Amino acid sequence: MKISASIYSAANKPLADLVAELDQHEVDYFHVDCNDNTKVFDDIAYCNAHSTTPIDLHIIADKPESYFDAIRQARIKQVSFQFENFHSPIAFPSDLHCEIGLAITSNTPVEAFEAYKNTCSYVLLMTTTPGQSGGKFDKNTFRKIRQFQKAYPDKKIQVDGGVNAEVSFILRNLGVDSAVVGSYLFSKNYVGAALLNLKKEVVGSHYLVQDFMLLLDELPVLQAAQLSFANALQTIEDYKMAFVLVVNEQGVLQGLISNADVRRGLLKNIHQLNQIDVADCINLQPRCITTDKTIYDLLLFIKQSAFPIQYLPVVDENRLLKGALLFTNFIKGEL
Repeated sequence: MKISASIYSAANKPLADLVAELDQHEVDYFHVDCNDNTKVFDDIAYCNAHSTTPIDLHIIADKPESYFDAIRQARIKQVSFQFENFHSPIAFPSDLHCEIGLAITSNTPVEAFEAYKNTCSYVLLMTTTPGQSGGKFDKNTFRKIRQFQKAYPDKKIQVDGGVNAEVSFILRNLGVDSAVVGSYLFSKNYVGAALLNLKKEVVGSHYLVQDFMLLLDELPVLQAAQLSFANALQTIEDYKMAFVLVVNEQGVLQGLISNADVRRGLLKNIHQLNQIDVADCINLQPRCITTDKTIYDLLLFIKQSAFPIQYLPVVDENRLLKGALLFTNFIKGEL
């Protein structure tokens, strides 16, 4: 996951010193918030004159079209426009010479992106007040990320607001492409250490598994009474997650059928495939984690596992299925 450093979050540091320090630590982007102020383009010009780090611009203005000419003339990698400031639909021109994104706040549904999907290559999910530094991350954003990924799988996601080392770990796990970081980055005595935390470590543990797991309505789940080999295969195919979870009528987890379990079931009945029984494919003792575990607990659990974990059912203390964790996006988030 790329880190976009919010340059106006370091208000007490001269821009020249800030650019040099961020370049020394090879930050991925300079994030520039434009709160309807054309003077930010002077700062962008300075950054471009003294650095090759790409500019990540966020326009918060009632008339975003008034900035099109300035964007054309500046050397900008990507620019997002704050949706809530639009008074009418905006037609983004094709000659801005940069990637275009749509920024939306926590209260705006991801469906707002629909009207702009043909011109925007990414969404910027704001978890705090646009243009203001130091806010607290809104954990409802985790589900919003998954909703957007499902609706627009070919679009990128950027997150801005309250990102620290622990949130960064979750965002990487969810497959987020980039995160805007301000207060966390510059409140540390050493920017390099903060960047390392954002990319590698988990510092502290304030979020629980239940805060960012996939919920039941997002998962392939079958009741044991309805289970057959055919509908197990069809459910695995429909959800594209490589597994299906099996519960009883009360919602208690009974087992899990993965692609590997299907393979083992087929091998067991290789000479009589027309008689295969779904019971030969179900793992009745899948590894699980409970909703109240912290990220530290989760990492320790994975580390102690004797085999790689790609997905993990989440249950309560009574083994009632509550959700699941997927780890397939984690590698994507690291690129």
